[in-house]
Amino acid sequence: MPQHDFDALNLIHTPVWVISPVCERILFANAAATRIMGNRTLEEMRGGHYSASAQTSLSMYVPDLKNAREIVEIWTVCRDARLAPLSCRLTLSELAPYGEVIVFEGIERGAQTGLKASRSASYQRKKQGFYARFFFTNTAPMLLIDPAREGQIVDANLAALNFYGYSHDEMCSKHTWEINTMGRDILPIMTEISRLPGGHKPLNFVHRLADGATRHVQTYAGPIEIYGDKLMLCIVHDITEQKRLELELEHAAQHDAMTGLLNRRQFYSIIESQIPSPQPLSLLLVDTDRFKNINDVFGHLKGDEVLISLARTLEACCREEDYVFRWGGEEFVILLPCTPLDAAIHIAETIRAAVARITIPGLPRFTVSIGVARHEQSESIDELFKRVDDALYRAKNDGRNKVLAA
Repeated sequence: MPQHDFDALNLIHTPVWVISPVCERILFANAAATRIMGNRTLEEMRGGHYSASAQTSLSMYVPDLKNAREIVEIWTVCRDARLAPLSCRLTLSELAPYGEVIVFEGIERGAQTGLKASRSASYQRKKQGFYARFFFTNTAPMLLIDPAREGQIVDANLAALNFYGYSHDEMCSKHTWEINTMGRDILPIMTEISRLPGGHKPLNFVHRLADGATRHVQTYAGPIEIYGDKLMLCIVHDITEQKRLELELEHAAQHDAMTGLLNRRQFYSIIESQIPSPQPLSLLLVDTDRFKNINDVFGHLKGDEVLISLARTLEACCREEDYVFRWGGEEFVILLPCTPLDAAIHIAETIRAAVARITIPGLPRFTVSIGVARHEQSESIDELFKRVDDALYRAKNDGRNKVLAA
């Protein structure tokens, strides 16, 4: 997608966003998209009240999009001063200098076809024929739903009854909003889903079982006509364990394994979102004095104890809005949003004094040197880091256990 195509996108009435799947940043939103997003961030639209998606991380969509898979997300936007769901179709494109980008195109609401043409009050389950064999013998939980009656469940196979823990009569006395933790707020999403083209990638929700337990599920709901009734067939997959593993992997990708602090990769991701703010931003670079001697004399296990203890002390000395990173080795970085230089120096001095009081059995006391710098207007991240690194270098050369500002 050449850069000049952006102007053309402003001429269409369909909302369009161009987003980097790597940093998950909106690179462009056309006029129609800007109107309905207001001040909402990408995270707020994808994780809002009426939102539903198949993946937490946008980068996980890229392989499927390369294989031309139909993928749709439902976002929470603002229409007529009220929150509302919007279905977005995803496509993959190339945009210099960003490389691969994902284009989110809002699906305009058209006339609904096929789903509300008849009601299911006369639906009678049958035990013969292809549909019956497919529905009742399938090991995946399946529900037949009438969206015209607020998602009334009209039938459920044995796998669904076993999964949810209800008898057939109990299951068919419920609506889908009664098993979805969103409650009645799922109804606008269901209306959006009923309008989606067939074959889209399933969406993720949290369902409540009969015993009150909740499970993460991935559902595919598509239109189906059975015995003259036009209904929705919902196929349910339990992805609770998959979600747990994804969260563990996401945590591992963002945090240092030893200290549990945010890692260097997260530093760049977070500071890029902070730099555009007009509020002052300061940076601390913390280095453990004579750490090599600790490792050489007392061993690496004791050295690890020092780093872990230091990490907890840095967290304790920082405010809730601050970010603490393990930069590598014995170095740590602290990002202080909305913090002028004098306040940053005060926090650094608090840290320096607190570290000097740390006591670890079998080890002598240790200290840290800290460089401090405030971000200057139009300064790049690399330029800011060089200044704070220079300040740390001067603190080390000036006898260590010191705080110096750039």
